[in-house]
Amino acid sequence: MITIQKKSLKKYSFIDLFAGIGGFHLALESLGAKCVFASEWDKFAANTYENNFHLKPFGDITQIDEKKIPRHDILCGGFPCQAFSVSGKQKGFEDTRGTLFFDIARIVNHHKPKVLFLENVKNLAKHDAGRTLKTIINTLEDLEYSVFTKVFNTSNFDLPQNRERVYIVAFHNSLDSHYFKFPIPPNNPVCLEQILESDPSDAKVIERDDIEIKKNYKVSTSLFSERELLNKPIQIGKVNKGGQGERIYHPLGHAITLSAYGGGAGSKTGLYLVNGKVRKLSPRECARVQGFPDNYILSSSNVQTYKQFGNCVSVNVLQYILVQISEVLRLNEISKNNVIV
Repeated sequence: MITIQKKSLKKYSFIDLFAGIGGFHLALESLGAKCVFASEWDKFAANTYENNFHLKPFGDITQIDEKKIPRHDILCGGFPCQAFSVSGKQKGFEDTRGTLFFDIARIVNHHKPKVLFLENVKNLAKHDAGRTLKTIINTLEDLEYSVFTKVFNTSNFDLPQNRERVYIVAFHNSLDSHYFKFPIPPNNPVCLEQILESDPSDAKVIERDDIEIKKNYKVSTSLFSERELLNKPIQIGKVNKGGQGERIYHPLGHAITLSAYGGGAGSKTGLYLVNGKVRKLSPRECARVQGFPDNYILSSSNVQTYKQFGNCVSVNVLQYILVQISEVLRLNEISKNNVIV
């Protein structure tokens, strides 16, 4: 997590939909916002969420009456990407029926929060030839919101993980949103080695006869001072045929995208050559590359922990975007009160 001194959202409340293990919660709380409602259908993720935030998420969002959800200023969530059966027919709100995005839309339609902050896989922007994202944008615009979208890579936000995601920010039309700009990625040089644990017992070591390391690979100090070379995964070998989950990476590069369901010897985390051993990342290391602090309580099941961090959002990216969102809210407050900046 980045260090944020200013509690710029301390006046605001939020709801956490498709909450997972609370990446949005961590980011919003770091700016002072208060969570008044959370929803997560996976019982293991919900348990981890409750252990950390002392708030028990409600279950299946499709079964929750929007009228029973507390009033809130910000709605956030990493909703699943689904095909819209009638997308592209310009029916707006109706086009989303049968999808989980519809549940976001019906809650927004009832509560009209000031801000929506959503995250999804990068492919959402291209899904169904772009019609899925277009339907989402059209729906939110019909609900009286101005919508902004941007694809960011976690690698460019002080975390050593290659993870591209699309971020959607929408402001209710009662606010002047022309102030909003997505943040410029800091792109500071970071590498996986900086967040590794010292010989963790819960990081699976791979010992096989078909491990192949490129013997001619040399580490150059000057090479790794260049941020454009540092901030990406660096493959240095393979296991078996080098398919998905079978590639080996150098710790002076970045982790590959954490996955909830990936296969191969390095399933879910990828494989890394650390101190002469080929191993997966430990559960705590997965937390770190997603921007979760070391005091965050992990699931007692490593299987669930890997799945949870494969599914969750990168906290640092959210924080940088939230700083920009908070500035829009601040300037609107100034304008409303007729105060000269």
